[in-house]
Amino acid sequence: MSKTESKKPKYDLIYGPHAIGEMLKAKKRKLISIYTTKPLPKSWERIKKYLPQSIPNIQYISKDALTRMAGSDDHNGIIALTTPARFASKMFNPKERPFILLLDAIQDVRNLGAILRSAYCVGITSVVLCRKGGAELTPAVYKTSAGLAEYLDIYFAPSINFAVNEIKNAGYNLYLAVLQNGKNALEVEYKKPACLVIGNEEVGISKEAQKSGSLITLPQSRADVSFNASVAAGILMFNIFNKMK
Repeated sequence: MSKTESKKPKYDLIYGPHAIGEMLKAKKRKLISIYTTKPLPKSWERIKKYLPQSIPNIQYISKDALTRMAGSDDHNGIIALTTPARFASKMFNPKERPFILLLDAIQDVRNLGAILRSAYCVGITSVVLCRKGGAELTPAVYKTSAGLAEYLDIYFAPSINFAVNEIKNAGYNLYLAVLQNGKNALEVEYKKPACLVIGNEEVGISKEAQKSGSLITLPQSRADVSFNASVAAGILMFNIFNKMK
């Protein structure tokens, strides 16, 4: 067994009723065990109808123990252990996935979760994440996405430059969101297949990567502030999805 294989987690931890409920509905991975309190929390009703008839292993522990296990008190009284999530092994086919999302080093787990949630709501099914500098897909990401990240096909690229080259070579038109000096994002005529690129919250998209496609800027009435990354991503995804030709 290689060192890489030995480091792969044997299970994932998911907490919160919405995230666990969507995981069970998606049926992409196997439930190993559930940790909860006794008596059962009110949030149990949210997942009860999706649970298998025979729960593999249910453990009753205290709220404090749940908090220590989750590393957060945002678990709503339920934690699930599951088999690891599966990710795409190669770049997406533009004929099958005409609109994809590339996230470059999004560091805040709540931003990442919110963006993935919006992507699913808009109709995007495929997302490329860059391993270098970005947040990992932690339990907090799944919780913030309300579990909707479960339905997305996710491909990991080693870096933003590798990702944009691979996406461009696949045949996608890249539209890179920048804070200034891009074309008005609401007026651009977007062409299929399209890839929207959202950059890091602090520094945006690297200068080198910006050369790979069309720069777009979301207009705003105030010049001294900017949209939160997840809010901007949601607006841009909805706009592009509805204007693509």
